[in-house]
Amino acid sequence: MIPFVDAHIHLWDLGRLRYPWLTPPFADDWPNGSVEAIARTYLPADYRAEMARWHVVGAVHVDAGAHPSDALAETEWLEGLAKAEGLPSAIVAFAALDDPNLDATLAAHVRHPRVRGIRHIVNWHADPQRSYTPRDVTRDDRWQRGFAKLAEHGLSFDLQCYPGQMPALAEVIARHPDIPVIVNHAGMAVLSDPDGAAEWRRGLAALAWHRHVSVKLSGFGFARRDWTPGFVRDTVRTVIDLFGTERAMFASDLPTDRLFGGIDAQMEACHAAVADFTEEDRRALFGRNADRIYRIGLGC
Repeated sequence: MIPFVDAHIHLWDLGRLRYPWLTPPFADDWPNGSVEAIARTYLPADYRAEMARWHVVGAVHVDAGAHPSDALAETEWLEGLAKAEGLPSAIVAFAALDDPNLDATLAAHVRHPRVRGIRHIVNWHADPQRSYTPRDVTRDDRWQRGFAKLAEHGLSFDLQCYPGQMPALAEVIARHPDIPVIVNHAGMAVLSDPDGAAEWRRGLAALAWHRHVSVKLSGFGFARRDWTPGFVRDTVRTVIDLFGTERAMFASDLPTDRLFGGIDAQMEACHAAVADFTEEDRRALFGRNADRIYRIGLGC
């Protein structure tokens, strides 16, 4: 089995930190439906049990939506988990890039040795039921100045947005080639939009033009809740055509992606999607790229 460095996981202890999105009441009109099914404490032992088939050698924890004032506490907790449990291998922490106190927050995060990057979810859509934010903050000068500060702290940026935002974001990203950017969840196509599939390809192409941008092959259910192996294959092959095999990496997005199906079926679909690739390319996609891009040092 090819070693797997999972490029995107979440852990949470609902008795320790506040997670507003995992707190009742739950509603089906959230952008991805009710999350009640995953609103349970989820720790490294739970993750390892779910991934028992897949030769996990490392995993990147991405901010799990803790209350913003608990962001530093989340990083501290994750560092403790890593020392005790061996996971996570690297941390992408939360910081709002338009926060006036951003410099202090970034400095506090990078005091923890496993912190590699920042995620500030910026998905905005004209349909309020689809949108995660009330406006597109990426258009704000303050947000763009905050993005530029990541370089001063040696941090990458995990970009979770919608395709319609990508062309403008590509212009911002082009001005900062010293900030590695990792697109989350295969770009989160909005297939219900009239031009959804084409807009997704255009947006990803604009980002892929810049060599310091890479992408995660995960979150297929965000685009199509009833995903099929064929849909996974088409998504994976389209993304790899744009980014190549050195700038793409597979991820489980556990436990969130369990909202859309079982992880074993998802992993089987991912392996099948690239079954005809060379072993070197498959090793890159399932492990080496995440190890390199997140500067983990596993040498897998």
